[in-house]
Amino acid sequence: MHDFTTARALIAAALLTGSAVSAQQQPAAGSVQQDYDAATALDAGKDNAAALAAWEKLEPRTKPGSRSRAIVQVRRGGALFRLGRRDEALAMIRTGLAGLPTDDASLAEDRSKAHAMLGRIAADAFDYAGAAAEYAQAEKNAVVPADMLIALLGLSQAQIFTDPAAAGATLDRADAVLKTASVDNASRALFMRRRAMLHMNQGDFEVARRDGKAAVQLLGGITNRTDLLDVSARSDTAIAALLGGHEEEAREYLAYTGAGRSTKGEFSPGAQMKAPDCGGEADLRPEDVGVVEFSIGDDGTVIQATPIYASGGGEKALAFARIVQDWWWNPDQIKTLPAFYRYNMRVEMRCSTAFSRPSIGGELDSEAVAWLEGKGVTVAPDPERPGPATLAAQREALRQADAGKGAESLAALGAIQALLTNAMVPDAEKKPLATRALAIATAAGAPAPVRLNYAMTMLTADAPDLWKPGRFRRAVEPMLTDPVYAGDPQARAALRLMIADRDRKRGAESEPLLRQVADDGALAANDPLKVGALVRLASLAQARGDGTAARAAFDRTGLSANQCSIMDAPPKQLSSFGANDFPTDALRWGFEGWTQLQYDVKADGSVANARTLLSYPPFVFSKAGTKMFSAARYAKTYRPDGSLGCGATTQRVNFRLPG
Repeated sequence: MHDFTTARALIAAALLTGSAVSAQQQPAAGSVQQDYDAATALDAGKDNAAALAAWEKLEPRTKPGSRSRAIVQVRRGGALFRLGRRDEALAMIRTGLAGLPTDDASLAEDRSKAHAMLGRIAADAFDYAGAAAEYAQAEKNAVVPADMLIALLGLSQAQIFTDPAAAGATLDRADAVLKTASVDNASRALFMRRRAMLHMNQGDFEVARRDGKAAVQLLGGITNRTDLLDVSARSDTAIAALLGGHEEEAREYLAYTGAGRSTKGEFSPGAQMKAPDCGGEADLRPEDVGVVEFSIGDDGTVIQATPIYASGGGEKALAFARIVQDWWWNPDQIKTLPAFYRYNMRVEMRCSTAFSRPSIGGELDSEAVAWLEGKGVTVAPDPERPGPATLAAQREALRQADAGKGAESLAALGAIQALLTNAMVPDAEKKPLATRALAIATAAGAPAPVRLNYAMTMLTADAPDLWKPGRFRRAVEPMLTDPVYAGDPQARAALRLMIADRDRKRGAESEPLLRQVADDGALAANDPLKVGALVRLASLAQARGDGTAARAAFDRTGLSANQCSIMDAPPKQLSSFGANDFPTDALRWGFEGWTQLQYDVKADGSVANARTLLSYPPFVFSKAGTKMFSAARYAKTYRPDGSLGCGATTQRVNFRLPG
């Protein structure tokens, strides 16, 4: 899961080490033993394909259901994991873990490594609650300090965005291990950085700045020597300093990351580098701001996206990171940028108000809650910041419902509904809960949207490969032919919208689905799902430059905003910008970068509500860009009521040094 290349290398180093095999663990002597020893030796090397082949060869020679078979399956899953075949690794590791005797202490190291890999897979799928659960098991089974520290590093990262209080306790346990273990300063710096990130996300910028500086010192201080871990540690400190008002200090730390200072090539916005729409499942709001770290591969796609900071909490942070995972660049666009500058990139982000999206999942949840309440079942509301106490209370409510009216009762379904909307419940736990919920809802004759709510959770929970191109569509599209959902206007609309959202990289493929929803006569004109489809159609039309189609779609929504993006001719900009608008601090430190802004143009040509959507490097050019456009002037536009002449317009500004 780890966002930093050095942290990933640390985890990989531990996972590449074969477990010590006791005489009790070893299969019977002979050729099987020789093959086992050979596979174990390969596991400790760098040829993961050879290791996988060795475990695959050995597996059928072990007895089905035996501990030997389970050990081989866990090791085979590890080889698949290191080869990047995460969906296969997930299934194989879980199969192996199920067969490992839990009371066999000699297998603890295998269990620890297996759970650590499952934690990484869950986090890569942005299931941070699931990642936390797996890393907690990895910690529980850790035998050697290296495995313990790897578990604690992953656990603390996940908890920062799911349970900050627990993250602090996890880092305290890590400190206890670090006091007695033989660990180099680079590894110690990883944990100090976690503390900086935790305090930053808690809004304690002074403590975050202190911890960030301590991490930098552990790595050798501010020097011209820079590796990827140095870059991340210095960037953490710079962000904490900027947020805490120490701008001069922040510029110094940022200057030594290399961000915005490449001497060859430049980091320019990508072909699909867009801010997320406000609203959605995470209820992103205009005031929410986040920083996401990511790396760009040679093919122009994002290799990994990891949240670093978000002012609105963990769910907002993960929402920002999910969007970044979908960004891509033309390979020719980034080929001149050295690989070093394409790794550990960080961008400041806010959501766009241009086409705020209703939450599809929220609509389905509302349908389920309304139906349950109509049956006399009260569903506890999902808290804004769920914690262990809330989760424990919800689980207890389910236990009491099972003990009282029975496991198949609507009371049990109400308790399950509350758990399914709690962000602290891992996806692996949600899947059986949703399976049970669907069975209860079906038996009770629940309407199609309620059943769909649970069916989609069953399908998507604990499925880490669904983010890959086309996989979500292939998994969900058959549901459109299911009579239960196909015959219900809201259910079929929700399905089509969800497929279209996952296909947002391929607008031409998603547009027919959106039109089916927009033109569905069985849906009321103001139905949230129909409005959502029309908003998405307007966004697609605007992206291809068809203002007429964008305006027509948006007008059908009934929303009142005068979107600049759907006007035939946006107001003409009368003012211009020049060298004097380049921020002096950035000029003095030699920073270059860009910012994408969003603002409203009033009918009198003045600008209101200027705000940054995206900015690189984070927080360096945000204020300058906002100041520039707050003072901009546009041609007047006639509006009888004197309202906005052009709302939510966007413009990108490049800040380039002279010469």
